[in-house]
Amino acid sequence: MPDTPTSVMIFAAGFGTRMGDLTRATPKPLIKVNGKGLIDHTLDLVDSISPEITVVNAHYLADHIVDHFADKDAIISIEKPDILDTGGGLKAALPLLKQSPVFTSNSDCIWDGPNPFRLLLESWSPKRMDALLGCIRVENCLGRVSPGDFSIDENGMISRKGEFVYGGVQIIKTDRVRAHPNRTFSLNEIWDQIAQDKRLFGLDYPGRWCDVGHPDGIALAEGLLRGQDV
Repeated sequence: MPDTPTSVMIFAAGFGTRMGDLTRATPKPLIKVNGKGLIDHTLDLVDSISPEITVVNAHYLADHIVDHFADKDAIISIEKPDILDTGGGLKAALPLLKQSPVFTSNSDCIWDGPNPFRLLLESWSPKRMDALLGCIRVENCLGRVSPGDFSIDENGMISRKGEFVYGGVQIIKTDRVRAHPNRTFSLNEIWDQIAQDKRLFGLDYPGRWCDVGHPDGIALAEGLLRGQDV
């Protein structure tokens, strides 16, 4: 089993309910930000690390996701009849991803700074890590109204609550995901297991980040991409 991730899982199955009417007929990953689909900003970052396999999951308006990727080098993992949450979605896609560890990424974030996939790869240490999460300091987050998710100690290990927000990109070993007894579950359950074994780590991302989970986030993200002081 290789120690370096060469596959990427992009989560694009959600309902995007916080977007209101914007997602009535369009899945959130395809909402335009600065002239192109939100998920395409993530794909630009993914493509620059040249993964062997890219998998995108789909559930809500899945046919739109399938059509969007018709001419792209990605495999679509359609979740039906039910949406599977992050852990279940990754578990369902494991036969397509073929190896562990893997990258996973949300599709509703904009990054301003170095490529987070590349930084994670440079910091990945499989002998002591089972997951490495890209995290941003709260003061460098746009569109985020809730407090931080994690703290990072002097050794890089993370624990719940603190001044860091999870940015939606990580490297994770998949053995615990594969072994989970349920079909539908959150990756938060897996992180808690990994943290108990002191193998959950965080990367302090040096740039800025925007959550495009609600309509106001679109303008914030576009300002960030244009280099405005937002």
